[in-house]
Amino acid sequence: MSLLPRTAEEFSSAEYWEKFFKKRGEKAFEWYGDYNKLCGVLHKYIKVQDKVLVVGCGNSELSEQMYDVGYKHLTNIDISETVVNNMNQRNAERRPGLTFHQVDATKTPYEDASYQAALDKGTLDAMASEEEGALARNMLTEVGRVLSVGGRYVCVTLAQESVIKLAVEHFVQLGWAVRLHCLQEENRTEEDSFALPVFVLVCTKFRQPMPTPILEMCLGEDGAPVRHTHVSELLSAVREHQAYSVLRKRLRTNTDANSNLSLTLCHAKTGLPRYTLTIQDSPPGAKVPRANQFAIFIVPQGSETAWLYSSGEGRRQLAASANFRRLVIVSMHRNQEYTEMQAVQSELSPVVMDLAPPGMPANHQVPFLSVGGDLGWREEVSRGVSQLSGEYCVENVKGEDGELYRRLVFLSNAALVQSESRLVSSNTATSQKKKNKRKAKASAAPVASSTSMTVDSGFLCCAHHEVMVACLAMLGVGIPQNKGVYIPVSVLLVGLGGGGLPQFLRDFMPNVTIEVVELDPVVLEVAKQWFGFQPDDRLTVTLGDGLERICALEKEGGHLFDAIMFDVDNKDSTLGMSCPPAAFIETPILQKVRNLLTPRGLFILNLACRDPALRKSVLERVSGVFPTILSRKIEEEINEVLLCTRGEKETTDATHILPSLNQAAKNLQSALCSSGTEPSRRPHIDIAELLKDLRIV
Repeated sequence: MSLLPRTAEEFSSAEYWEKFFKKRGEKAFEWYGDYNKLCGVLHKYIKVQDKVLVVGCGNSELSEQMYDVGYKHLTNIDISETVVNNMNQRNAERRPGLTFHQVDATKTPYEDASYQAALDKGTLDAMASEEEGALARNMLTEVGRVLSVGGRYVCVTLAQESVIKLAVEHFVQLGWAVRLHCLQEENRTEEDSFALPVFVLVCTKFRQPMPTPILEMCLGEDGAPVRHTHVSELLSAVREHQAYSVLRKRLRTNTDANSNLSLTLCHAKTGLPRYTLTIQDSPPGAKVPRANQFAIFIVPQGSETAWLYSSGEGRRQLAASANFRRLVIVSMHRNQEYTEMQAVQSELSPVVMDLAPPGMPANHQVPFLSVGGDLGWREEVSRGVSQLSGEYCVENVKGEDGELYRRLVFLSNAALVQSESRLVSSNTATSQKKKNKRKAKASAAPVASSTSMTVDSGFLCCAHHEVMVACLAMLGVGIPQNKGVYIPVSVLLVGLGGGGLPQFLRDFMPNVTIEVVELDPVVLEVAKQWFGFQPDDRLTVTLGDGLERICALEKEGGHLFDAIMFDVDNKDSTLGMSCPPAAFIETPILQKVRNLLTPRGLFILNLACRDPALRKSVLERVSGVFPTILSRKIEEEINEVLLCTRGEKETTDATHILPSLNQAAKNLQSALCSSGTEPSRRPHIDIAELLKDLRIV
């Protein structure tokens, strides 16, 4: 038989509580905790000599225990006649000075300013669910009336958002000071315990209303108060503590290996995110050594977007190789300083034990794992704001291979690297010297001036860019005509990024001309300033909407391309498809793309789709326009490159295309290797290897 309310409305009805206490009988009901849990905060804010009004006392032992330790001026009120009679009978002999009265908390008979404290344990939560909070507001108004100047309303609550918002806004409007204590329970194992933490709300009355709200949050009974400017900030802090408590509750039982639970830890002073912790459990039945209960893995700075650490499949693979029952994967955030591994371990140690698997011995030593004991390295070189894409940063990072890379990241989706290029020293000899030095001391943070580093245009960091380049082998790129003159190839590319892909095509593909369409002018400026992008007569940029450009080119006529490439990201991450935006693969647009291709032309699409049903729909639309589609999935990524032919089905049968690619790949590889650049700057790409895994869709 459940004694908890079935609906929220029951919480505030006199009939419910009358029935509740009749069922409960003499047994005390400690709503949200007993005296032992609350005494630290209560003694902090309520003096022994204070006259205290206990609002909605119920049959809790709290007043009795407070009376026993010296609080002799307690007035207990409750709406239930049953509980008042029971409590008076229970205390008549042992505590003759402790009295209980049947009083409605919204209209008490007490004089103004007659109490120094009002104590409420769960009553606000009960009242706030009725009549859109009208009862609770009436009760709080009455509390404010009976409290003297300097008096405190001390409320024990679960701080559900509607409840705590009502109370905080009420007292802020009165000019009172508001403080919240979040009481995290240690080693809580009861199956029926609250998942949410218990909060203690303390509101202090001033003689003159405070012109600027005082809003504070404390962790624990003695935690230092953190000041907030707005009520919304305080409510946000409450939600964060509640989310953490719910996470701890879930982690006290075994989690699903696919649950992907995560937690963000913020800097106590600045409030900025500092660490993100993702919990990865071993699947049921996994053979894990008994000693391998729990471990913490520190992801090197700059590597948090790598597939191994950012994707569910990658994290499961990492956990399987580490072979622990539970692995907590820790990523470090931008704009935060991290000195050394030992300091990070010391900072995390008090928190991570809350995330330990159930049943782990208390004295178990938790190992910290990393890549070579290195925290990695990150240097922000630029930051700005795009009106179209929001705040962005350009940063240099050290890869796990010891090389330096430059990245463009839009902070609205900080887990995604928009563009990436490898950096090399402006002086080849210096570059080799530094490379040897890094090998000798891989853990040392690289010291490199941004002005002394240049982008290696012959190195494509994105695997899907390599495949898109390799697909051009089908056009006969690299096959010389008369006297070493190569077949001309025209490319329309939608999406610039850092410019690595179009620059590679211009620099290393013989007789190729490229038009890039980029929507965001800020991206173009970033590409020029930080990624070495240099347009010329063979590489031009059109600023504008890619869809509008395609429509305009088709309408004008006379514009045909040998290849049209879509490499544009989707800002709406809720659709399950991060590349391209949905509008780019609508049938009318695909038909216009087809019309803009030469008879031998290719449509090359970077597709990144997590939703199988959505991917199937995309493929159906593309195949409805293009007779033959080849696909090359990118290992350890969700990206796949679709290679779509312009010709008729019978002339472009994929069973005939695939065998001929081998020779085409050799021709293109030969052309790349014979490019006019110095050997150290020639492209690092294997065309045949990239094309061998093409599959017919």
